[in-house]
Amino acid sequence: MSAVPVRNVSLADYTTLGLGGPAATFATARTTDELVAAVTAADAAGEPLLILGGGSNLVIGDAGFPGTVVHVDSQGVVPEPRADGAVAVRAEAGVEWEPLVERCVADGLSGIECLSGIPGRVGSTPIQNVGAYGQEVGQTVTEVLVYDRERGERRTLGNADCGFAYRDSAFKGGDRYVVCEVVFELTRSDLSRPVRYAELAGRLGVEVGDRVPLADARRAVLELRRGKGMVVDPADPDSRSAGSFFTNPVLGPAEFTEFRKRVAERLGPDVEPPAYPDADGRVKTSAAWLIDRAGFAKGHGTGPARISTKHTLALTNTGGATAADLLDLAREVRAGVAEAFGVTLVNEPVMVGVSL
Repeated sequence: MSAVPVRNVSLADYTTLGLGGPAATFATARTTDELVAAVTAADAAGEPLLILGGGSNLVIGDAGFPGTVVHVDSQGVVPEPRADGAVAVRAEAGVEWEPLVERCVADGLSGIECLSGIPGRVGSTPIQNVGAYGQEVGQTVTEVLVYDRERGERRTLGNADCGFAYRDSAFKGGDRYVVCEVVFELTRSDLSRPVRYAELAGRLGVEVGDRVPLADARRAVLELRRGKGMVVDPADPDSRSAGSFFTNPVLGPAEFTEFRKRVAERLGPDVEPPAYPDADGRVKTSAAWLIDRAGFAKGHGTGPARISTKHTLALTNTGGATAADLLDLAREVRAGVAEAFGVTLVNEPVMVGVSL
């Protein structure tokens, strides 16, 4: 059985931003076989192809997409106990991420509890190496079943093949691989993995490195995310976004020295910017801090595209915005941060038919 394509479907209805023009052809794949068949058919016809999951990390242009959009809606989840006490959870690409995390926490499986509340579907998680509050999926992914469009075959890639890095992977920025299934290796435990994020530790009232009951970790993460408008909620207009619009900049030693100099000049010699050193000598800083200190307050904007009233890192569609409106705002913020601090912000959402 294969997905039945239809014409001229509005993509705005399939994105959390509520933006995007029509797809020339649109097909829903409810199984891995249907997904592979739809991709194979589009490739055979020479059609441009867009794989669409939950639409939570996409900015689609107002002109839409001129080829085939395959909406991934496969729903299989199979836990596979291992001899060492771990449990491998095999999930198809169309599985909603947040309900999967909720299920794993309820089943006493530790490893993705701090990724609660993140919108989207399983298939997108290895592409972005989705992460939050000190956890990334790259820490638990053991296998990714992909359809290799170059070879015309299904392949299983191990963790080392995925090239996981901060908000990055071997899948990002290319179209060779279509993610079909992901295997996460989780630990059977009532306790979370060690809490690595200071903000989360503070909310839990523990020290960084402590472990807490899984349900407590999940509850605290959801509270923090809701407070920032980062949990999709029809009643919360701030959640009509693509989540964090910019990644946290990672600076080399010389870049960070120059950045600190610019901070001192603009904000005073006693102001120290957020700094999270990496093992390779680079330093990560906070995009939200940069945006705020460059003069862009929560709620900034004069049109229907605004900075969230809860978090400066999210750009929102307050109603009636176009993709062009959102990108104008993003460019304004990016230019302002670059002028103030000499740091160029990079968008986190995937751009389709548009660019910054």
